[in-house]
Amino acid sequence: MFRSFARQTTLKQVASRLSARSMSTVVEDSIGPKCYGGTYTVTLIPGDGIGQETAASVKAVFEASKVPVEFEQFDLSGFTDEGDNLLQGALASLRRNKVGLKGILYTPIRRGHSSFNVAMRKELDIYASVAHCKNIPGIDSRHKDVDFVIIRENTEGEYSGLEHQSVPGVVESLKIITRPKTERIARYAFDYALRNNRKKVTIVHKANIMKLADGLFLNTCRAVAKEYPSIQHNDMIVDNTAMQLVGKPQQFDVMVMPNLYGSIVSNIGAGLIGGPGIVPGANYGREFAIFEPGSRHVAKDIQGRNTANPSSLILSSVMMLRHLQLNEHADKIEKAVSKTLSIDGVRTPDLGGSHSTTEFTNAVIRNL
Repeated sequence: MFRSFARQTTLKQVASRLSARSMSTVVEDSIGPKCYGGTYTVTLIPGDGIGQETAASVKAVFEASKVPVEFEQFDLSGFTDEGDNLLQGALASLRRNKVGLKGILYTPIRRGHSSFNVAMRKELDIYASVAHCKNIPGIDSRHKDVDFVIIRENTEGEYSGLEHQSVPGVVESLKIITRPKTERIARYAFDYALRNNRKKVTIVHKANIMKLADGLFLNTCRAVAKEYPSIQHNDMIVDNTAMQLVGKPQQFDVMVMPNLYGSIVSNIGAGLIGGPGIVPGANYGREFAIFEPGSRHVAKDIQGRNTANPSSLILSSVMMLRHLQLNEHADKIEKAVSKTLSIDGVRTPDLGGSHSTTEFTNAVIRNL
């Protein structure tokens, strides 16, 4: 059974809420996936690099835990010219299933197609990226008591893909910030804080230099903040944010920011708690949700070595199970991962251990 977000409202309240929003934003407006015969069908895109290895870990854990999920797998890759056709098939599957689990897809730097990762988010209007950076007991890190959530606007900003060469040697790249999409991500961040008993939202920007674009983002977020008097809010310039994160990350609770800043800050967050192998992430829209590692790396350098850390994808799948209201399975798998890392000390090389991907996966299964 999936969560019902129905709420007793009058027609006047509904009209008032819709007039105040140019786009649907909050959980009760969302359309959930369907469960047929007690089983959910989920689109699985393992991704490039270590994607096949970490996806295999998730499938093994789900099978051992008897999770009522069937995967519809698409081996989409950023390395092949046939990727566009596979992308269309994967998008059709996501539209049908409403929910996906995904590794990271490679994007060529010098030439080739645009990012499939970005294309999926824009095509399905999956506008809110959520990455949770929290210390895991037993994993050594410079800072303790780190627990903050990065909420990143996923569909515009510098990732709009609007750039061209005016004349040889001169390139113009456009950054798009709009009030409707900024209102949407700001309201998502404050709603998230309310739902998860968090106390403060920090608005990250560069409005001191980009006075129009980031000025619009900042002022729009401030206006939305007034609707949430119980939630504290402040704002911080992005370069200062980077310094504050590595100096005193405990000051942050929920952070909301445009696309590019979110990409950078989420990687800093991953570094604070042990690396990209343990940071889960999710991407939400009104109708669709895709779950993927919170720090987006293909890790091609360790592909095929059986040393990849599958924790980030397993923990992302835990977020997916909660989205599907399969909370008992989610809790069981999350506790098994925590025990494997913290008590048993079974860790892959990225966390200072010597265990293989297979050994880690088997340890998680034993702890189920």
